Amino acid sequence: MRPERRRRSDVVVAVALTVVLIGVTVFLWITSDAARTTSRPATDPIAAPPAAAGVPAGVTEAWRAASGATVAPVVAGPAVVTADGDLVVGRDALTGEERWSYQRDRPLCTVAAGFPRADDGRGRVLALYAEDSRWCSELTALRPDTGARAAASNPDVRPGTRLVAAGSSVVATGTDYLEVMRSDLVKTLEYGAVAVPVQAGQQPRPHCTRPSTAIGGDRLGLVERCPGEGSDRLTLVATDGEKGAEEPEIDFSVLLPGVDAVIVAVSAERVAVALPGPPRLLLYDHAGQQVGEHPLDVPESDLTDPPGGAVATTAYDHRITWWTGSRTIALDSRDLSPQWTVPDALGPAAGYGDAQLVPVPGGLRVLDALGTELRTIPVDRPPGPVRLAALGEMLLEQRGGEVVALRPL
Repeated sequence: MRPERRRRSDVVVAVALTVVLIGVTVFLWITSDAARTTSRPATDPIAAPPAAAGVPAGVTEAWRAASGATVAPVVAGPAVVTADGDLVVGRDALTGEERWSYQRDRPLCTVAAGFPRADDGRGRVLALYAEDSRWCSELTALRPDTGARAAASNPDVRPGTRLVAAGSSVVATGTDYLEVMRSDLVKTLEYGAVAVPVQAGQQPRPHCTRPSTAIGGDRLGLVERCPGEGSDRLTLVATDGEKGAEEPEIDFSVLLPGVDAVIVAVSAERVAVALPGPPRLLLYDHAGQQVGEHPLDVPESDLTDPPGGAVATTAYDHRITWWTGSRTIALDSRDLSPQWTVPDALGPAAGYGDAQLVPVPGGLRVLDALGTELRTIPVDRPPGPVRLAALGEMLLEQRGGEVVALRPL
C-alpha cells in the first residue's frame, strides 16, 4: 500500500492553523493577569524582629518608605508591608530591606492586613487593585512572610473603599454597596445596591447610603441613611449568614435618636455608635436594644462621616482605641464602655510591651495598663495625623503617604 501523500494545500492549511493557534495563545498570555503581574517572592521567609524589652527612653528613625496606598502601617506576620502606586513590598522590620514584591499594571486602591489566624498566625496581606477608574475589582491575598500569592477574587467596590478585617472576615466598604469575604476570598455577604442581583428583592434597603461601617467577630455594623427617614439607622448583619451571600441575615435595624451617626465598634455583645448634639456614645445589644449611654468630651466637629466609611481604631489587650480626630478614647473590647481618654491625640493607640503608646504632638504618650499617663517619648515629626503600629521592638508610624520605622535607643 502506497503511503498517503499530502497535498501542498493541506500543508499550507496546517501551517496556517498552527500560526493562528500560536497567535491566540500569545494573545491570551499577553492579556492575562499573569502577564500583567510581576511577583518576586522572598528566597527565605522574613524573620520577625526581637520582642520589645520594655518601653524605651527614646527612639530613632531606622528607615522610611513611600506607602500612599495604606491608611495605617500594615503589619502582617513577621513583615512590614508598604504599598505605593502599583507596587506592594514586604520589608524586614528592622532594616526596611525589600524582601519580596508584587506588582500589577494598574494602580492600587488600598492595601491592608487580614485573617490573622491564616498560615499558623502569619495572616495575609490584602492588595486591592483598580480595574478601571470606576471599580476596585482585583483583590489578591499574599503570604506576608514570602509574598507568595494565596488567593484572589473580584469584588464590585468603588474607589475610596477600605479593607477592614476582623477575625476570619474582611469587609470592603462602600457608600452604596459593600461586601464581606472570608479567608479564601469567597464572598459571604453582599449588601446595598448590587450591580447585577441574582434575584430581585433580596436587599432590604438598596436605595440607602452607608457612610459608616464596623466589623467585629461574625457581625457587621452599619449606619444607614435612607430617603424619607428623619434620622440615621443602625443595622447589624451576620457576616456569613445561612441563606448565602445574596440574602443578608439581619439581627436588627433600628432608627437612631439623631443624624450624623458614626459607628465605632462591634463586639460579641455590643454595638457602639457615636452621635452629636450633644456628643455621646450609645451602646446597643445584638437585639437592637439600647443598653447604655456615655457622654463624650469631644468637639461636635469630630463626629463626621469617616474617610472610607471606617473610623480610625486599633485593637489589642482586650481593648479597642478610637481616634475621634482630636482625642483617643479606649473602649472595653467586650461591653464597649469607655475606659480612658487622651486629649490632643494624633491617632489611635498601640500596645507595646506592658504599656500603651498614643501619638501626640512632639512624641508618643506612654500609658500604663489602666490608662494613666506616665511620660512622653520625644519624636520629631511634622504636624498631622499619625497611625501607629508595633512589631516586636519596632514602632511604625504612617505619616501621610509614608511609613516611618522607629527603633528603640
